[in-house]
Amino acid sequence: MKLMIVADCEEPGLWEYYTPAKTEGVDLILSCGDLDPDYLEFLTTMVNRPLVYVRGNHDGVYDRKEPLGCDDIDDKIYNWHGLRILGLGGSYRYRPGPDMYTEAEMEKRIRKLRGLLAFTGGFDILLTHAPAEGYGDLDDLAHAGFSCFNDLLEKYKPAYMFHGHVHREYGSFQREHTHACGTKIINGYGHVILDLPDDAYPPEGQTGSFFYDWYILNKRK
Repeated sequence: MKLMIVADCEEPGLWEYYTPAKTEGVDLILSCGDLDPDYLEFLTTMVNRPLVYVRGNHDGVYDRKEPLGCDDIDDKIYNWHGLRILGLGGSYRYRPGPDMYTEAEMEKRIRKLRGLLAFTGGFDILLTHAPAEGYGDLDDLAHAGFSCFNDLLEKYKPAYMFHGHVHREYGSFQREHTHACGTKIINGYGHVILDLPDDAYPPEGQTGSFFYDWYILNKRK
């Protein structure tokens, strides 16, 4: 499965100068936030593939104009042919405003998902805007990572975490990290195209969670 991860920067090469060859073979687009809704609409239309997103801390415009044809997966688990993607958007709260959270507020969001995570048997990809603490975050409060993301990764050990929020031009940029639990963490700033190996997620309907597998298999009929 080929994924395209986008975040934070509307790249002219994928907008003004788009050509189909640049996204050939892409199966699914994932947005880590802080992108113009028109840009997301353009990508899902031109690539002709589904696009799922979480909100960044600068996506208040989505309240007035949500990206049409795209799926908001904040606080949800999205299934794509067996691939389970958990969305948790927003950044660390550094001023009053929407789509920003204290550590306690983000922990509360995660606690509310316990029943869903039990039903799905976990998840394969964590899609966020902010990084996890200690893995690609910065020293300032605005770009701090969430400690509770580390707890979430340690408990469920997904294959990947994709995030944005920390830009290349900030000077302390590292595209990839490997978490202590083994999860591969990728900063999607701009865009990244990733060939996801088949063994990174269970075959559809074979997660080991009986009721979720039954639900997914019957949904296909």
